Amino acid sequence: MSPSPSPAAPDGPAPALELLVHGVGGATPEEMLGDPRTVQVSGDRTAALFRRTEDVDAENRPADYRDKPIPEAYVWSNLTSGNGIRALWLLLLPFMVVNLAHWMRPTTDGHPRTIRLYGVLVRLVAVSLTFLLVGAACEVALDLTAWQCGGSASCSGKKSWLGFLSAAHGGWWSQPGRRIALAAVVPAALTGLLWYLSHRTWSAYESQQPLPFSADDTESAGGPALGRPGFWYGRRLVARLRGAHTAAGFLTVAAALTVGTAAYDRSAGNALLDAFGWALQVVLAAGGVVVVWSICRRGRSESRFDLSLDRALTTLFPALALGALVLAALYAGWSRPDWQSSGQLAGGPRGFGILALAQLVLVLILAAVALFLHRQAPVARTAVRGLGGPAVAMLACSLGGVMSGGVAQRVADWLDGPGTPGMATGPADTVTGPPVLLTWQASVIPPTLLVLLLLALRYGFRTWRTRNALAPVVEADYPDAVPDPVRTRRIALARAAAALTDFAPRMIAVLSGAALLLGAVALLGAYLYDEVPGRAARDMPAPVEALTHTSQSLGSWLIGFGFLLFVTWGRRAYRDPKARRTIGILWDVGTFWPRAAHPFAPPCYAERAVPDLTWRMATWTERTGGRLVISGHSQGSVLSAAAVWQLPPRTRHRVALLTYGAPLERLYGRWFPAYFGPSSLRGLHDEVDCWRNLWRHTDPIGGPVQVVPDEGCHPVDHAPLLDPLAYGRTREQPLPAPILGHSEYQADPEFAIERDKLLARLPEPDLPRQNTGPAPDGEPRQGSSGRSSG
Repeated sequence: MSPSPSPAAPDGPAPALELLVHGVGGATPEEMLGDPRTVQVSGDRTAALFRRTEDVDAENRPADYRDKPIPEAYVWSNLTSGNGIRALWLLLLPFMVVNLAHWMRPTTDGHPRTIRLYGVLVRLVAVSLTFLLVGAACEVALDLTAWQCGGSASCSGKKSWLGFLSAAHGGWWSQPGRRIALAAVVPAALTGLLWYLSHRTWSAYESQQPLPFSADDTESAGGPALGRPGFWYGRRLVARLRGAHTAAGFLTVAAALTVGTAAYDRSAGNALLDAFGWALQVVLAAGGVVVVWSICRRGRSESRFDLSLDRALTTLFPALALGALVLAALYAGWSRPDWQSSGQLAGGPRGFGILALAQLVLVLILAAVALFLHRQAPVARTAVRGLGGPAVAMLACSLGGVMSGGVAQRVADWLDGPGTPGMATGPADTVTGPPVLLTWQASVIPPTLLVLLLLALRYGFRTWRTRNALAPVVEADYPDAVPDPVRTRRIALARAAAALTDFAPRMIAVLSGAALLLGAVALLGAYLYDEVPGRAARDMPAPVEALTHTSQSLGSWLIGFGFLLFVTWGRRAYRDPKARRTIGILWDVGTFWPRAAHPFAPPCYAERAVPDLTWRMATWTERTGGRLVISGHSQGSVLSAAAVWQLPPRTRHRVALLTYGAPLERLYGRWFPAYFGPSSLRGLHDEVDCWRNLWRHTDPIGGPVQVVPDEGCHPVDHAPLLDPLAYGRTREQPLPAPILGHSEYQADPEFAIERDKLLARLPEPDLPRQNTGPAPDGEPRQGSSGRSSG
């Protein structure tokens, strides 16, 4: 790695720096800088700054850069898609989705207690997903494998690796309590693995300290949320949540062991063991109360840089929960020669039902809170009218139920061989199967997919109609070209397809509403019938019975197929770099936000990228006194805006912002209004020296930021760029120009023009800006306040 460039020579003016930040999917430094010869000037393998070889010592040659900036690329793609193992985070997708719900809180004026209640409810939904994941692991390991299959001679006889657990062999492990105690190692190890991954990823990516704030910068603490000193350093909350969720996992395993064992002791009349079982259940219930209390206790400390830790909750509490699990294993493993396993392990069906009901209630309360907050200060373009957070939380719960049920269904089918768990009635029925609620949840998947299909057909027809309506508009944008119907339809289709992004809130609202309704139906059906849907419908009319059987069978197949698809996709990503990069795109969008609700969610790359960019901009302007334009594409524009917010005011006024293909308002402003709403984007426009945004009608991700400037000021949004650059063949474009959509903004001539205008509007190094009339390009100059009209 080349050493960091030195400051400019004292006898020459400081050059300008163009800091390039790539977007979704990543990019190589060679692609960003347009040169195969690049040198890493700062950073590591995870994220680094690169320059062209000829620009490494540019600060020492300011005369060579009088008319052009020094290009420098910040490459952060390895934060999301650099390692194939990271693709396995797909299995924790519900955790990432529920974490997003925390940041989708509607914007509001005041009401701090209601805002805090919103965060508490999301964190409770998040911990319910941890209970669900570990509970599903207990269902597979303790109930299906150790209890049901291990207690059946026909099932364990077909699985040689289960022979030592078989009740028919009469070995030491053949007693049901000892079998489930041994199987508890699996969910306990899963909990430990989640703790390790959360701790390791925090140390690797999110432990970077932000730029220190001086006493003169205290105004940032009360400014936009993303500009607060502690926003990108949530160590205290993440550590406390990690301890609480780890303890929740261990307590779930301990409860699975204790409840089933205590049920036998009550029926057997063993007073001593029964008393110990009751005492242990009281301890576990108290542990659950402490979990809920620690999660509800407090949220993020954003107004200050908080380095403290709650040691008792982060270290002692998980250790005590692990101790309770050891006691539960010893209790279950105590000798009970007369105990025989049959049916399902006690406690499992009721536990899944209570958990599903709690999730539905929490989501409904969250929706009421979100609706109240939105009505206090409504913003017209807020997604789902302020209910985006509850809708996404509902989808997270549905994903968790589908994935948990999928694992249980597939393991039950595998253990049972040719049988169908829950449906067979003869002596060949060796495995009862998972709780009926999981089968009911699987059975509502086909209706949900039918809703998705209807939505796809509706918006497909809408796209076709929009394409036809846009044809004359496209031809009007190229007045000098000879019309070509095929070319026109192709461009119009690209514009119509890009516009579908604006209908995503409606699709999410319909899908989450269907998930809520069908989830309630599944819960009610399992409670009323206590049988799988196929059996519950046996006395109904023939068409209803046939549809129910079809939905159950198809749902079971689809739920298994979906889980296998996840595993296969993860394995492919490990072997195929192209697939790994594709999967990384999901995390570029989903893991921008810190882990404020679920500590086991995939790591937040912005807690590394934002401090990197902030440190680079602050140190470069301080050392050289030069001008700087930070140029962000797509997700890079979001990182750039977040980094500019983190700059001290004295540095922020020396920085220009150029965004292109930016989802700042179109996606982030609509879905995260409290952080990227109109007031926040307007504040960013007022605080930076100048800002320009480029966009296209064919871009499905980027769009205008819709900041209304003061009268006489230059607008932030450029007029939509033409895409393609040429309608037909021209002397400059002898071959048909491609439709670029979201990519290759730098290939447009307007890019260099707008960048140069931004640099021209920035104040000269160490010289105060004066209002001396119009700029060379005819645009108004900045006054003495230190901010330009851009």
